[in-house]
Amino acid sequence: MSIVALIIIGAAAGFLATRMMRIEADIITTVAIGIAGALIGGLVLRTLLAVMGMLSGLVGAVLGALLLIWLWQKYLQK
Repeated sequence: MSIVALIIIGAAAGFLATRMMRIEADIITTVAIGIAGALIGGLVLRTLLAVMGMLSGLVGAVLGALLLIWLWQKYLQK
C-alpha cells in the first residue's frame, strides 16, 4: 500500500478511532493520530505477513512431505 493511501486511510481511521474511544480532539490531532496509526499498523502488518509467508511455506513443505511419505508407504512400500 502506498504512503498516500495510508494517509487517506489513516485520516478516516483517526476519525473512527477517536469516535470509538470517545476522545474529543481537533481535526489536525485526529488526522495525525490516524496517519501515525496507519503507518505503524501498515509496517507491522507487512512484517507479520512476511513472517507468516515464510512460515506458511514451511508448513506447506511439511504437509507436502507428509503426503508423499503417506503415499509412498501406502502404495509403493509393501
